[in-house]
Amino acid sequence: MISANRLGFWSAVLTAVIAAAHFAVGILTPARSGPFAPTANIIIYPYTNVASFIPIDYVWLYPGFLLAPAFVVLMVCIHHYAADDKKIFSQIGLSFALIYAAVITTDYFIQWTVLVPSILSGETEGFALFTQYNPHGIFIALEGLGYLMMSAALLFAAAVFAGGRLERAIRWLFIASFVLAIGSYVVLSLLRYDIVAFEVTILTINWAVLIVSGAFLSLLFKRAGQYREVRAS
Repeated sequence: MISANRLGFWSAVLTAVIAAAHFAVGILTPARSGPFAPTANIIIYPYTNVASFIPIDYVWLYPGFLLAPAFVVLMVCIHHYAADDKKIFSQIGLSFALIYAAVITTDYFIQWTVLVPSILSGETEGFALFTQYNPHGIFIALEGLGYLMMSAALLFAAAVFAGGRLERAIRWLFIASFVLAIGSYVVLSLLRYDIVAFEVTILTINWAVLIVSGAFLSLLFKRAGQYREVRAS
């Protein structure tokens, strides 16, 4: 039977690997609209002349979709790892993680199952509001919301870690990620009304945090599993 620590180890590794893949594919996927798109290649409203970019422009969504369940499993393992007096914080963090997963998987799944078939069929009425190419659309807004929920999950999970150097590193990494996420939201979304810049910023913050913390957490769970085995022997 797989132990919670072993599951935590593998979920931390998987989360870090998927986050790295999401980061790499996301960076390599060219921007075709919004403030980061080259002027020569920009797609303008109503964003319907994009059939030639299928499926290449949608590949980056796949690791993002897989990241959601991996992160939820990791948060469950953190909840089991937490001391009894810290479980209230890990449970709140898990609740935010579930909101993140629901928002992101819904957002990405709609792109594959609704938007792509609509493009290929020429059924583009009402298309602009939902497509990922619209810098002011629902897709970008939901993605920003989802990753804000992830940042909130990490903030509450931070309360679990208060032990040695490794736990303190995880704790401050999670706290810093939330502070940076909220700061970028205030500056870019509320003051500049630039939701795309905020989306890119919070994705980059969370990708980096998940990659680094995934490595730290895998080591922490491995140590916890070895300590439990020694005590049991």
